[in-house]
Amino acid sequence: MKSRESLVRLKEFQVNEKRRQLQQLQMMMSEFERMTKDLESQIVVEEKKSGISDPNHFAYPTFAKAARQRADNLQVSIKELKMQEETLELALEEMQAEYARATALEERDGGARARA
Repeated sequence: MKSRESLVRLKEFQVNEKRRQLQQLQMMMSEFERMTKDLESQIVVEEKKSGISDPNHFAYPTFAKAARQRADNLQVSIKELKMQEETLELALEEMQAEYARATALEERDGGARARA
């Protein structure tokens, strides 16, 4: 019966690990969103300073152009992280179901041992 106990512990560890990974992913996405907002506000300030808001204009500020590209890259990264988040959430649900099954088996075996 020790193998069932270790199976339960393993499943519990896997569930906790998936939760941790999901939490890290969510923190990373929120950090990227914050960075994007900061960049966008810097772009607005730079455009006001130069008086040019058209990125295709020949005198458009280089800093604003680079910041805009970085903000776009962060948005792409956020979209990719959201796809990973969905995958992780599905994996977490599967792990939780496996953990619940293992726990139920352990409880059933524990009850049978107590009666014997």
